[in-house]
Amino acid sequence: MEISARSFLEDLLSAPGVSGYEQAVQEIVREYVKPFAEEIQTDLHGNVIATTNAGGSPTLMFDGHCDQLGMVVSHIDESGYLFFQTVGGWDPQQLVGQRVNVWAANTTVAGVISRKAIHLLTDDEKKKVVDPEKMWVDIGAKDRDDATSVISIGDPITVQLGIQEMWNGIANAPAMDNRSGVWVVFEAMRRAADKGLSCKLVVASTVQEEIGLRGARTAAYSIDPQVAIAVDVTHATDCPGVDKKQLGIIDLGSGPVVSRGPNINPRVHQRLESIAKTAEIPVQVAALGRAAPNDSNALQVTRAGVATGLVQIPNRYMHSAVETVALSDLDAAANLLAQFACGLSPEDSFVP
Repeated sequence: MEISARSFLEDLLSAPGVSGYEQAVQEIVREYVKPFAEEIQTDLHGNVIATTNAGGSPTLMFDGHCDQLGMVVSHIDESGYLFFQTVGGWDPQQLVGQRVNVWAANTTVAGVISRKAIHLLTDDEKKKVVDPEKMWVDIGAKDRDDATSVISIGDPITVQLGIQEMWNGIANAPAMDNRSGVWVVFEAMRRAADKGLSCKLVVASTVQEEIGLRGARTAAYSIDPQVAIAVDVTHATDCPGVDKKQLGIIDLGSGPVVSRGPNINPRVHQRLESIAKTAEIPVQVAALGRAAPNDSNALQVTRAGVATGLVQIPNRYMHSAVETVALSDLDAAANLLAQFACGLSPEDSFVP
């Protein structure tokens, strides 16, 4: 991974981007894409949309959602403790004991998510998963006035951000879902931009996927692509407790997953597999027997329909503070998408 591309990934993973509060991430995207995009725009929802070879055909859209799970402040009690609502599909067991940041208007406030110490729990309480409604964030405030001098109702909260390196090219961070996808789509654009594209390539960092694929819907309607590929994460099955019979064999470091199923245009899928074979790009194939729970779902049914593909990064421990991926899978995915864009021409048909 080149130094500038690596810095881009680290910056993405260090920025807060709870669904609906993504603009710190989007500013990083806008800055990174300047050297190789002909046009950059931010729409009313906050999607960042970058275009290169605007006169080309057909219109190809790459999509990676930039939002992450988080929380928002819902109440500040008289002692200065913050209560919150979750944003997105948290496992409550992941939250207790986490270090967090509250992203107030003018500053960042450190805190911890707390509950009663185990010594003080009743036998019945010890057996139950604590409800997020019964958790709170302790920021060290003296009282409500102290807390509200900086923090407001609705301020977003994230777990502590940043990437942690592990062995063998493996890394974890709270927002790998889906900053890894954002990195892939814009790195693919960078690699393809100066290769004499025939297609019009439009790449979107979309918002609010975790609460209903909202950004992808509006971005795709505006872009009106003929072909689109969403990049997101998927469940790796190379860790204990995961059912390979249902999800298949999906390993970190064996390449991105090229998904097949009713949501996926068969010709887009076939082309992705063919490119991977010819270019010797490692990929894995997984079945998806339902409408995808990610942006590809929204892309497929935009306007009169879009020939849609789905490329996914294997991810251990999804929707946690330690989402874990192989960096080589990101690089392979960017290479795959860049070559897809470079090979696309006006004569190509994706009618099944």
